[in-house]
Amino acid sequence: MANIVGIDLGTTFSALAILNAIGKPEIVPNADGERLTPSAIFFDEESSDIIRVGVEAVNSRHLNAKRSVRWIKRHMGDANYRKNVDGKDWTPVELSALILKKLKQECSAEHGEISDVVISVPAHFDEIRRKATMDAGTMAGLNVIGIVNEPVAAALYYATTREVSGKVLVYDLGGGTFDVTIMDVKGHQMEIVCSQGDHALGGIDFDKEILKMLEQSYREKIGAELITSDEDRAKYEDEAEDVKKTLSRRKTAKKMLYGSASNLKVEITREMFEQAISSLIARTDILVEVALEEAGIEPSGIDKVLLVGGSTRIPLVQERLEKTFGFAPETAVNVDECVTLGAALHAGLTMLREKPDVVPAGVSSGLNDINLTDVCNHSYGTICAPVDKETGRRVVQNRIILKKNTPLPCEASQMFYTMSKGQTEVEVTITQGEDTAVEYVNKIATHKFELPADRPAKCPIKVTYSYDVNQRMHCSFQDLESGRVLEVDFSLDKNGEMSQSDIKQKTEKLDHLKVE
Repeated sequence: MANIVGIDLGTTFSALAILNAIGKPEIVPNADGERLTPSAIFFDEESSDIIRVGVEAVNSRHLNAKRSVRWIKRHMGDANYRKNVDGKDWTPVELSALILKKLKQECSAEHGEISDVVISVPAHFDEIRRKATMDAGTMAGLNVIGIVNEPVAAALYYATTREVSGKVLVYDLGGGTFDVTIMDVKGHQMEIVCSQGDHALGGIDFDKEILKMLEQSYREKIGAELITSDEDRAKYEDEAEDVKKTLSRRKTAKKMLYGSASNLKVEITREMFEQAISSLIARTDILVEVALEEAGIEPSGIDKVLLVGGSTRIPLVQERLEKTFGFAPETAVNVDECVTLGAALHAGLTMLREKPDVVPAGVSSGLNDINLTDVCNHSYGTICAPVDKETGRRVVQNRIILKKNTPLPCEASQMFYTMSKGQTEVEVTITQGEDTAVEYVNKIATHKFELPADRPAKCPIKVTYSYDVNQRMHCSFQDLESGRVLEVDFSLDKNGEMSQSDIKQKTEKLDHLKVE
């Protein structure tokens, strides 16, 4: 049967799940027998054609940190980020593709060739980051049939394995990102209400606070610096993560620090840790409040809170949520795996919708009662300069075309007009954000739209934005008089985006590399 696969491309760990013969998702262990693969990369020192991904890459950081990469998801969509190894610059898309290639080849070894996949992304990822994730999948040799928001994937798995109904809040605190999503759930019928998030808030930020405490203790007791090299930093970053995990189970954690001046035994209490991360947890509290306000719901209106992501194991997180909502959050499934398993379910639903003939009957039967309605997670607009009725002057502003939280699929159009006589081009800008002020929104794409010459002012241009159920956005700018149309799909080029020809060329280069 055709393999239907979901992938969670995470900041700290990644995983892959496949739908079995009756449409149930199952995690595919890696070659080491582990269900989660660290999202870490190490470029072999002896052979430039060998790239190690996973646990071995994490351990190799302690030996040569300059040849290693971790937490690359934090840089996804960043046009300025490069990792230089042996004179070659690696982009976040290429590095992410190496992780995906590792998952793909190890799944294929056990289940046969895989192609069609859905990859999960944080709900708050903008269009550039979403497209970058899809491009990474393409470069890894995968056919990315769609992407799914991580909290949506998690809720999809929760709702198909547990009794979940009513207004549900999904609290997704992973290794590097945070999302909060509110949804209406009635059995297997799920409708997203709204999402909020922060792409720079997660477990690695908690680790940094512990690392600061370790460094400060060593400095105060020994009078020297604990970390004197990149390799030291890599080692103690991992030690800090271990302390964090210990403090989720116990009230204290002890570590021996082997510094350059002397060794030191330190003890960190849960109370010390909670005080250090209090401002970070406060940021999640604020985003929960914003999501509730956006949904028009009081905390008492939430029927269930679902936990997603390894960082939700921190006791303070669960205590704050229980205090806010008056009941304990749900932890009935593996918080590390539910996004991956839900992504596989989403892949099955996507295949049923787009290629029903290739979906085996058993899989189809297992999925046919699931219905999911997702929404736009941002508002999208364009920059224009209408005339202010009071002053008679033109005012540059952002005009929203597709509103946040509009159910998918959706399409919206607005009419704009040329400004001057003889105008031969328009600079069209696609924006993301909720504000009318240009300085407070993100400009995610800018293009020149060429127009016919010798025309009067105020010629109409119809702008249409559409967003499909696979999280793909399309923009169209149509000059109604001439019929000229500028079509815009998101792809990575000199602004952080990549053309299809570049993807094909770099896919071929990755094919020659050995990922272990």
